[in-house]
Order: sequence, then C-alpha cells, then structure tokens
Amino acid sequence: MANFFDEMYSGGAAGASPDVRQHYSQFATWLASQSAETIARKRAESDLIFRRVGITFAVYGNDAGTERLIPFDIIPRIIHKAEWAKLEAGLVQRVKTLNMFIHDIYHEQKIVKAGIIPAEQIFQNAQYRREMQDVKVVNDIYAHIAGVDIVRAGEGEFYVLEDNLRVPSGVSYMLENRKMMMRLFPDLFTRHKIAPVDHYPDLLLDNLRSVAPAGVTDPVVVVMTPGMYNSAYFEHAFLAQQMGVELVEGQDLFVKDNVVYMRTTRGPRRVDVIYRRIDDDFLDPLAFRPDSALGVPGLLQAYRAGKVTLTNAIGTGVADDKSIYPYVPDMVRFYLSEEPILNNVPTFQCRKKEDLSYTLANLDKLVVKEVHGAGGYGMLVGPASTKQEIEDFRARIIAKPDGYIAQPTLALSVCPTYVDAGIAPRHLDLRPFVLSGKQVTMVKGGLTRVALKEGSLVVNSSQGGGTKDTWILEK
Repeated sequence: MANFFDEMYSGGAAGASPDVRQHYSQFATWLASQSAETIARKRAESDLIFRRVGITFAVYGNDAGTERLIPFDIIPRIIHKAEWAKLEAGLVQRVKTLNMFIHDIYHEQKIVKAGIIPAEQIFQNAQYRREMQDVKVVNDIYAHIAGVDIVRAGEGEFYVLEDNLRVPSGVSYMLENRKMMMRLFPDLFTRHKIAPVDHYPDLLLDNLRSVAPAGVTDPVVVVMTPGMYNSAYFEHAFLAQQMGVELVEGQDLFVKDNVVYMRTTRGPRRVDVIYRRIDDDFLDPLAFRPDSALGVPGLLQAYRAGKVTLTNAIGTGVADDKSIYPYVPDMVRFYLSEEPILNNVPTFQCRKKEDLSYTLANLDKLVVKEVHGAGGYGMLVGPASTKQEIEDFRARIIAKPDGYIAQPTLALSVCPTYVDAGIAPRHLDLRPFVLSGKQVTMVKGGLTRVALKEGSLVVNSSQGGGTKDTWILEK
C-alpha cells in the first residue's frame, strides 16, 4: 500500500518507520495504548448495539429479503480543519452550480444554446423530465439535499467521484457512527476538538421549512418512504423521528384541489413539504408509472401548481447522471465565472469515437461505469477483472457505447482499518451532505465508506464495504 496516500501516515503504512501525520498524533498515541482484548471487546459491543437499534440495510438480488449489518470500523477518518475548509468551499461551489444548471435546463437552456453541453445529452437523458419544463420551484432550488462522493488520490488531492442529487442516502450512518464512537470511547472526545454532527436533523428541518410554498408560515413537513422493504428504510424512519415529523407512505397522502393532505386520526391535515425518498417514476401514477402503488395520484399537478414542495425536486437526476458529470467543471465556469475548486476524475465518454477507442484498448487499466448505474453495480474495475469479464464487458460497451463512461483506476487513499488479520490499510471515500435552501449549509463531516476487502476499490455496503466515523478537527 506504499503507493497510496495514507490518511494517517505520511510515510505510508508499509514503510519501515512511517511518520504519523500531525492531526492524527494524539489518536495514534491513544491507539498504541489499547490492548487487543480491549479493541475486540469494543468492536463486539458496537456490533451488538447496531443490531439492537436496527441499523441494517436490506439486500437485493440473490439474497433478497435478508438484512445485513454494515460493518463499522472504530479507527476514525480524521481531516484537518484547513483541508476541510477547502473541501467545504468546493462543495458549496459545486452544489450551487448544479442547482443553477437544473434550473437552466428546465427554463432558458442557456448552457445548451452556448454549445457547452450537447442538447441530446440532456433532453434524451433518461432522467430528464419534460413535465418539469417551465415549472417554478421555491428559491430555484432543485437539489435540496446533495451527497457528493469525494475521493483522495495522488499526493492527497481531493476529487469528486460523483454527485448524488436524487435521493442520496447514508446520513443516518454518519450520525449513528458518531454516537457509537462517543459511547465506546468518550475519552477520545476530551482529547480532541472534533466538530459536531449531531445537529444535522435540526439543520435539515430548518432547510426543508425554508423552501415551503409561498405564503406558508408554519409548514408541515413529512418524510415519504416507499416502505419498510426499502434498503434505506431505517434511515427514512430515523430522520423522521429525529426531525419530529411524520413518516408517511403514498397511501397516507391524497390530493384535493391541488393541495396535498395527510390522513390522520383527527382528519385530513395539509402537507407543505415532502422530503421524498421515492424515485421520480413512482411518485405519481397519473403522471409517471401507472402501475406505481407507492405514489400519490395528482401529486405532480399539485407540485406544478406551487401548492407543495418536493425535496429533492422532480427531474434532478439529469444533473447527477454519469453522462453529465464530465461537464460540471465547465458548468462552474459558465454559471459562476469561477474556476472549479474541486476537480473531477478524468473521464472518457464512450459515446465519443476517440474516447471509445481508447477505452476499448485499455479496459484492463480502467474503471468503466454505466451512465445510469449506482451502488457499485454495472461497472468494470479493469485491474481486478478476469480476461473473460473484460471481454464480456467489451461486448456490452460496443453494443451501447453511449451507455458508458471510463475513468483511470485512481490510487484511492487508504486509512488503517481493523480487519480479521489486525490493523491494515484499506481504501475509502467520503460523502458529505450539502443542504440548499435560503443558503447552502452542511455539518462538518460526512459518511466515510471503506472497502474492507484487501485491494478493493468498491466501498459500497452492497459490495462488502463498511463505514467509519469522520472527524473534522477544529484546532
């Protein structure tokens, strides 16, 4: 692992005498004083508590119907306040830009007319919703909650791996990881000045209330879930409980005279803001999929009439699709007249002839992703794939080149992690959560996901990944 940027050691964990980075020094001293028995006991305790609380995720595919515990690692990922300051500025810049882009494509379409992005990349995109054309949304905000995936490579430079603007998940694990670390190791929090994250639900509720329809002074906010069989149901229930708002399903709501109401034991109650955790296609059977039993008939009409706010807005997915991702730096320059603070990962668009040729010639060196893929599925990690897997993927790309992008296999940063064999470096990423309302805000931190399999670059929980607490040091 000596060729990877190590979050904790400046010389690399495999070096003969690695130097501990200064912002990790107090933690490293503490860690060295802990016995193997103590750590094993604490790890077992965390597993037990997570199971009791119900912090699991549902599994799809071959193991459908089962639930798994997301592995939690007790070695935190620590970020110095100066590094966070740059990261935070870049995240604010990027999310502002993405909101401006979404507003633009559903209104004036200036970026298309300027020739920055080909029209077909937007209007033929599966996530583009023509039903949203010329619809006015509160404060021109579409992506109220954004989860931006950040990786470190090279000498420790931050890169944006992807933008999650539809129904980004994982913030509940960020909050529960912090609670777990404070419960297991309270002494660590007296030794370090760590930025808090527990106020996120309050920040989220304030943000949701700030985008209520015009004229509503005391908005009713609800969290809308597909139901208990959704993989992120724990998070839906958790956030509703933490914000003190109702958790509802589509059957709990109805529309009358373009107003959304919630069924209660005291009669109908008007709903003003819906934090929906349901994909666009299932929101309204009258407008999208007629077979959807999850949505609310007439919801789109109420939304278009300005009687209810949906967060995130319908149609935001066009901005986080992997086919649009390569254009985000140009968006920053176009809308803000600024240079991007955070870089994209270099990306080859297989719809382009030259990029396709390069990709096909270098499949064993690249990471290839479906433009609509998610969760670590629908992708090829060339260096970790067999010749047969590469050839099978080659055929898929040739059959539909516009459905894929390719990126170099980044040397993702590593952090010491407890595995079965002891402490070993493992690759990780970071998902901060950015809230957009009257202003752009976020807590100092995010969800660190770690690939627990040796050499793996795939951090998703569905692919065997775990999580860590993320500490932003305030001094």
